Amino acid sequence: MFGFLKNVKFLFNINFLISKNTLSFDTQENAMNPSSPGWIKKKLYLFEKEPLSMGIDDFYPQVRSSGFIYGISIKALSRLTSKFTLTELELTKSNLVDCLYYIHAHNGRKPLDFVKDTMEFYGVISPERETLLTLKGKDTQNLEKIIHSRTQTNEPLLQKNFSHLITNALLFLDIVGYDHYLKRKPHTQAYIAGLEAVIMNTIWMTLTKKGNKKYYDELLIQLFEKSLRYNKNLIRKLTRLEELSFKGFESQWERRYIMDLASLAVWEDNKVEKQENTFLVQLSQLLELKRETCDDAILSAHAFISAHRADISYLNYSNPLKNFYKQTNRTVKVLVLRNKDRLVQEIMESGELVKLLGQSTLRDLTKEERKKVRTQLLDVCKSIPSLAIFLLPGGSLMLPILIKFIPELLPSAFRENSVED
Repeated sequence: MFGFLKNVKFLFNINFLISKNTLSFDTQENAMNPSSPGWIKKKLYLFEKEPLSMGIDDFYPQVRSSGFIYGISIKALSRLTSKFTLTELELTKSNLVDCLYYIHAHNGRKPLDFVKDTMEFYGVISPERETLLTLKGKDTQNLEKIIHSRTQTNEPLLQKNFSHLITNALLFLDIVGYDHYLKRKPHTQAYIAGLEAVIMNTIWMTLTKKGNKKYYDELLIQLFEKSLRYNKNLIRKLTRLEELSFKGFESQWERRYIMDLASLAVWEDNKVEKQENTFLVQLSQLLELKRETCDDAILSAHAFISAHRADISYLNYSNPLKNFYKQTNRTVKVLVLRNKDRLVQEIMESGELVKLLGQSTLRDLTKEERKKVRTQLLDVCKSIPSLAIFLLPGGSLMLPILIKFIPELLPSAFRENSVED
């Protein structure tokens, strides 16, 4: 299994790989695609036209309702449009920039300084600081690379046991850290590291209160542990709630964030037992939060999981192969839809390929015919930069999925004899 996944390692960095030479498919003036180079520059341009319309009291609730607080973005914060449906990773990248931009504006900074200030912030707080120092300049392209890196968990994807858990679940730490940094408070990295440790200890302790622990509990723990950047070797040593110290984390955002993640950990099995509810109430008291804030956190986590359970990866885990196939299927579909016009044009200009694809809907092709389809389809992919992914080592494994989608795109005369599965 590991060898199979290793051959297609590039798939899980697809959002960065397909970004090269794909700027052309966002032609609408208000369209913005976070997998295409120049997307931050485009987003900043759109912010000039339509700034984020959130009051400071609305900011946190709106960020939470997008899923960003929970580490699972299911909708965009800004009302920016895209020509295509954005993936979860694309939504996460967009929401991260939205939040950073909002905090920058809230702190009275000039819009023109956003990229410079944000690059400097990541230079200060990133454990991979040496990597950041190798970037040339402080432009939007370098910021795009940093944002892409921040949305990933902290280990190479194929070294993880659960290859579908790819998004950093603790990204809101960047937001509270940015606010801390822009307010000129000292020791921003130490501040973020301390808050990260408190959050992880709280999640560990929350899950110990479960009467019947489930497999998903361990998946949730792994999701957060793989998102740790400053406390990768943190040890589960706290045994009582009173041992948690929230000193130094006084803002409502910090404390609500801790409360919301604890509520998420409780609700992942879609129920709250008596001892779990007691624990959450005690936690809210230690955080000095009002009872209605505690109730709001519990109800919001329940509402989010109930509404979006099908979109939450760790709650739909079955086995690595099935999730690999689903990820591959989704990736190929995104590529096909975003390049369908040119793809169809190139295929229709290849008479033999059209003939063989048509016959494949009626009968099994011979070994020689399948080889011709593969070769000619790869020639088509060479002419479309976004589809160069199929030319990489292991790319041929995706060709059957590509062929599956093609008949849906071709003219009806081509597929009039095809048989539905």
